[in-house]
Amino acid sequence: MAETMHHYFIFETASGFCGIAWSDAGITRFQLPTKAAEATERLLLRRLPGAEPGTPTPDVLETVAAVKRYFQGEETDFSGVELDLAGQDTFFREIYAAVRRVGWGRTTTYGALAKELGVGPEAARDVGQAMAKNPVALIIPCHRVLAAGGKIGGFSAPGGSSSKARMLELEGVNLAAPPPAQQSLGF
Repeated sequence: MAETMHHYFIFETASGFCGIAWSDAGITRFQLPTKAAEATERLLLRRLPGAEPGTPTPDVLETVAAVKRYFQGEETDFSGVELDLAGQDTFFREIYAAVRRVGWGRTTTYGALAKELGVGPEAARDVGQAMAKNPVALIIPCHRVLAAGGKIGGFSAPGGSSSKARMLELEGVNLAAPPPAQQSLGF
C-alpha cells in the first residue's frame, strides 16, 4: 500500500500560530497556537514526520478561516470538517464522534461521554486518553471535556489547562465556582 502523503500549512490567528495538516481523505492533524510559527511547525512535524509544506485545498482553507474566526471569539462549528482519522483506534473514533457533537459554549465530562457511548464509568479514563491523543484538537473539541465536578482536567496542548480555560472562556463558558445558593442572612 502506498504511503499517504501529508501536507501542512502554518498560519497566524489572534491567539498565535496554528498548524494544519491534511491528506487526500481529510484533515489529519491540527496544532493549537504557539507564539512562533517555527514552534508550531516543530510540534506539528513531531506528530507527523515526513509531511511537507503545501498549498491548502479549498476545504482546508475553509477550515483555516473558521479557526481564525474561532480565535477572534466568533461562534464556530467544526462538526462538518472532513477528517482523516486513519490509524486511530476504533473506540477512540467513537469517542471523537461523540465529542464532535458537543457544541460551542457547552461542556461535558469524561464520565458523561463514557456513559453516552454505553460503557461504564471505568471507561472515563479511556475517554481521557483519547482526548490526550486527539490529533485534531479544536476541530474535535477536546477542550470542552471536563473532569468530574466541572474541574478543568488535563490538557496536553501548549499552555496546558490554562489554554483549555482560555478557549472555554472564548466560548463564554464560566469556569468560576458558582455563587452560594443561599446568601447569609447576617444573624
